[in-house]
Amino acid sequence: NSANLGPYGDAITYELIPYLEKKYHCLGAGWARFLYGGSTGGWEALAAQVFYPREYNGCYAACPDPIDFRAYTVVDIYKDKNAYRVEGPWNQVKRPGARNYLGHISSTLEDTNRHELVLGTKSRSGQQWDIWEAVYSPVGPDGYPKPIWDKRTGVINPEVAAYWREHYDLHSILERDWPKIGKDLEGKINIYVGDMDNFYLNNAVYLMEDFLSKTTNPPYGGEVRYGDRAEHCWNGDPKQPNAISRLRYHQMYAPKIVERLLKTAPPGGDVTSWRY
Repeated sequence: NSANLGPYGDAITYELIPYLEKKYHCLGAGWARFLYGGSTGGWEALAAQVFYPREYNGCYAACPDPIDFRAYTVVDIYKDKNAYRVEGPWNQVKRPGARNYLGHISSTLEDTNRHELVLGTKSRSGQQWDIWEAVYSPVGPDGYPKPIWDKRTGVINPEVAAYWREHYDLHSILERDWPKIGKDLEGKINIYVGDMDNFYLNNAVYLMEDFLSKTTNPPYGGEVRYGDRAEHCWNGDPKQPNAISRLRYHQMYAPKIVERLLKTAPPGGDVTSWRY
């Protein structure tokens, strides 16, 4: 659900999926629903699992978009004052935007955002940073998403950052709500990312793993894995190069889904008719 984009989370979970389950004779129960995806799809898979903990029985999130906004790629939106530059006593260092597996930088964060500004003002470029802003931000006085930072200067708006933390920072939400939803998420959270993700998405996963590894009552019971020198879209396969493994998400996650479904099926649950 998003202030700017509409209540699609509820519509998909409570209207579309039940309709499809009825039309195509699916099992039609939360224990038989699973989520997986990569990049933005990875964020969506984890977010839907967190926001609807009982409606899905597990998520497999690969190279997810930032799941902790203390590492919004390379920006801590809560502590940093400027998204484009690291301010020090002697100079201002530009923050990187993209790299390869050797750490060679191809663009800065400012370059990418300036490019989006040229394509469209008011979060309308159709590109990555703008769609994040459209999903996460409150509606501004002009009817468009309220910017997290000034596209020209990089100055961060702390009020918008606070809104993001409350509504879309998945680590912050899990830490805040674990006493209420932890039991419903036990064994359901699984995250995979390359430790040289092109867009530094592994940084937020480190922070999330630090929290998950310390959960009790219950412990989270899932897994977090990193691909050595793997770039964007690594999905947990340590045997194949990323260029191949990123093409076989179904093969990676379908066996994991079946294993969990059989393990957690309720008494009387149909675990045979669909296996052939």
